[in-house]
Amino acid sequence: MKAAMFYGKEDVRVEEIEEPRVRPGTVKIAPAFNGICGSDLHLYHEGPIPPAPTAEKPHPISGETLPVVLGHEFSGVVEAIGEGVHGLAIGDSVVVEPLMVDGTCPACLADKYNLCEKMGFIGISGRGGGLSEHIVVERRWVHPVGEMPLDLAAMIEPLAVVLHSAKHAGVVAGQTAVVGGAGPIGLLLAAVLKAKGLTTIVSEMSTARREKALSSGVADVVVDPAHGDLAAVVAERTRGKGADVAFDAAGVAAVVGQLLGVLGPGGRLEIVAIHTKPVQLDIASQLTMQDLVLGSSIGYANDHSEAIELVRSGKVNLAPFVTSKILVDDIVQRGYERLITHKDEEVKILVSMH
Repeated sequence: MKAAMFYGKEDVRVEEIEEPRVRPGTVKIAPAFNGICGSDLHLYHEGPIPPAPTAEKPHPISGETLPVVLGHEFSGVVEAIGEGVHGLAIGDSVVVEPLMVDGTCPACLADKYNLCEKMGFIGISGRGGGLSEHIVVERRWVHPVGEMPLDLAAMIEPLAVVLHSAKHAGVVAGQTAVVGGAGPIGLLLAAVLKAKGLTTIVSEMSTARREKALSSGVADVVVDPAHGDLAAVVAERTRGKGADVAFDAAGVAAVVGQLLGVLGPGGRLEIVAIHTKPVQLDIASQLTMQDLVLGSSIGYANDHSEAIELVRSGKVNLAPFVTSKILVDDIVQRGYERLITHKDEEVKILVSMH
C-alpha cells in the first residue's frame, strides 16, 4: 500500500509499504482525510522531537524507529473488524483518537491518559498513520461520527484538544473570554467557547486571520494588538470588570503578558499553545496581587465523544476552517512548505490518499 513515510528533517517520502492486518480487538480503517498540524510542521522542518522516535532510538511503546508513517488528524471508513470488537460495522465513518499509552503509569491509572509517562501518537511515534491507504487501530481509539462528512471529521482531533483546554479552564456560559492567537487552534477554541455560551474576544495581528475569526462567527470582537488597545477593548466590553478567562493559543511570551493584563480579579489564564522558550513572569504583580490562576493543558482524555457531538448538533461549524485539500503526493510543496510561506492564508490543509 502507499504511505507517507517520515525519515527525518525535510525527508518525507511517499512509497509502498506492507499493508497491516487486522488482529483481535482491532479495527482496519481506510483513511479518507488527514489534517496537517503544527506538530507535523515541526517534524518536517526541524527533525524528530519527542514523542517521535529517531533512527537510533525507538519509541518506548511502539518499539519503532524511523521511518514511520505520518498522520494523526484523520478520518476514515471501517473496512474490517477484528475478533471481539463491538459497536462498529464495516462501512462506518470514524475518527481515531491517535494515542498510544502504557496503561500502567499513575496518570493512566487515574484516567488522565493524556499525561502518560510514555505517551506516543499514532502517526508520529509509530503504529501506522492517517497518511496511508490502510491502518489498523485498537478499538478503544476508534470513534464513529455517523453522517458527518469525512473532510470535517478529520478536524475532530484538534477540536478535542481545544475542548479539553476549555473544560480544564472550567469555562461557563455568560463569561467573557479572550483568545490570543487566531491560528487553527485559536479559531477552533473560539468556536468551542461560543458553543458553550461565552462572549469571545480574539486578539490576532494577521488581517486574514482576524477576518476569518469574524466571518466564521467564532469571534464577537477582534483586535489587532499591534495597533489597537486590547485592554481598553476588553474593559469596554466587560464594563470595566475585565475578562473572566483568557487562552494563549499563540505560544509567544508577549501574548502571555497581554492576556494576564486583561483579566479581571480572580481570572484565569489557560495556556493551550506549546511554548518552545521559557516565559518570564513577575509572579507578585502579574498573578498574586490580582488573585489570578495560571493553568495549562495538553491533548485530550475522554473528550472525543463530546467534540463529535458539538459538530453533529450544529453547535460548532468546522467548514470555514478547511481552506485547502491536496493529494498526498503534493504534501511537501502544497502542504508543509505552504503552511510556512502562506500561513496567514491557510487554517487547515487536508490531505487525501486518492
